[in-house]
Amino acid sequence: MRERFERHQSWIYLVAILLGLGVGLSRPALGEAIEFWLWPLLGMLLYATFTQVPLTRLSVGFSDWRFLIPLLIGNFVVIPLFVGLTLFLPLDPAVRLGVLLVLLVPCTDWFVSFVHLGRGNTARAIAAAPVLLLVQLLALPAYLWLFLGREVFQPAVVTHLVAAFAGLILLPLLLAWGTERLAEFRPLAGRLVEGLGWVPIPLLTLVVFVIAASQVTTVAAMALLLPQLLLLFVLFLLFSAALGKLLGRVFRLDAPRARTLTFSFGTRNSFVVLPIALALPETWQAAVVVIVFQSLVELFGMIAYLAWVPRRLIPDAAG
Repeated sequence: MRERFERHQSWIYLVAILLGLGVGLSRPALGEAIEFWLWPLLGMLLYATFTQVPLTRLSVGFSDWRFLIPLLIGNFVVIPLFVGLTLFLPLDPAVRLGVLLVLLVPCTDWFVSFVHLGRGNTARAIAAAPVLLLVQLLALPAYLWLFLGREVFQPAVVTHLVAAFAGLILLPLLLAWGTERLAEFRPLAGRLVEGLGWVPIPLLTLVVFVIAASQVTTVAAMALLLPQLLLLFVLFLLFSAALGKLLGRVFRLDAPRARTLTFSFGTRNSFVVLPIALALPETWQAAVVVIVFQSLVELFGMIAYLAWVPRRLIPDAAG
């Protein structure tokens, strides 16, 4: 049941976005009123999401260096170089920030589901998730400084970024670690962690609904830009697939681990960086729309990956 739920989540989010846009257009006051719920929903979403990452078993992620090295090289060296090319595109600074935020950090939650559905190595994906999360939290400030410099690291902006990071990323992360630690000794906490595995999709549905309803004017202002972003994000998915196959061959990985690389490169941690974008001053709010739009493109891209990667791009014979 949960697997079917995850397989069709793209359509659930699309319906939620369309309903949210409808509410925002027809009843603007209601759209603005429900924006209040966005922050608690995001906090609960990130807490539930982080509990599904094996935070207390970080050392397990370092047990397969032959897989981990190409995973880290692809996500934190090659992909940032590719994403850096977007600096040459004529994009508004807020849009550029959204693109950088969402494409620079690899996914640590639903990519495991897609690895499982796409006949990858689920055990390797689970083990690598906390490593990816730790590295990206350390690397993201350096990436933003390298690519944007003073353009984004202004005192007022930094204050918002630090508050969002502490309140909506670090706090849920610590609470999730504590819950997982408790689950190792208390069966009740273990059942809580298992039950929280059902929560992210409904919470994410509510989050995208609230964002669509409250940000409808920003979405409308970016309508002409969305086709260009669509092309950019589709190119990113194609590049990620090619990179996964290439690094799988270079490091002589078997087909399941090569597929796992590909799904990791293609999925991004959109709703971990979303609080950072939401906390920015109003002039930067276009970044929020970019992040939500990328996540929708990515989810439909993963539907294509599920059909293409295990059958055509990296079939079993390739191992």
